[in-house]
Amino acid sequence: MAETRELLRIEDFITLAREGKDVKAEITLSKQSVTQKVHPGATEEMKGEMDMYLLTGNYSFNVGNWKKVVSKIYMNGSAGESMNDAKINISIANERLKMDYKRMHDARIAFEEKYF
Repeated sequence: MAETRELLRIEDFITLAREGKDVKAEITLSKQSVTQKVHPGATEEMKGEMDMYLLTGNYSFNVGNWKKVVSKIYMNGSAGESMNDAKINISIANERLKMDYKRMHDARIAFEEKYF
């Protein structure tokens, strides 16, 4: 049963669905601001900290009465990037989401597609 396995990745739930388990998922997307520490002396141009963001998908998987949340980072970027670079990063993140969605559809996991 699902409770006895270590289920940590989207792929683990795809495997369960392929084994015939009824797997459902809800996806929540978020943009999280983070500060990355830069090792002193790494480069002369960089300061000690860099403001960044992460485009993250949080998958809430349900197998019967059992529930598990799995998070995946689809893209990161610099808080000071141009609008064009931000659009490119969102496009890349959405293409990565589409790949995961296709694998989940192929395994017959029920969910609603969402994009950044």
